[in-house]
Amino acid sequence: MAGEPVIPKQTNSAFIGTNLEDRLRVGGYDTLIVAGVITNNSVEATVRMAGNLGFHTYLVADGCFTFARNDWNGTPRSAEDVHAMSLANLDSEYCTVTTTDALLGAYS
Repeated sequence: MAGEPVIPKQTNSAFIGTNLEDRLRVGGYDTLIVAGVITNNSVEATVRMAGNLGFHTYLVADGCFTFARNDWNGTPRSAEDVHAMSLANLDSEYCTVTTTDALLGAYS
């Protein structure tokens, strides 16, 4: 969107090596809504960091996606399974996992 700040990131977390945390704190923001790509990489790293930094964080489950991959044992896992496991890893400890409909319903 026009005039919206763009914060390029260099690592999988949007907080490492950027001024994102400073911008949020200066702006008085304590609640974050996260959506993005790849659920089990950049999204998971950013949400974990946000939670550890004390932000109230909401992860939009249907606002993220990932890709199929093999697990550590070489067993193929579908993108849906990888996505669901990442959501389970994050929910209640680092964030609240929600959906677009639930989030919009809470603010309408």
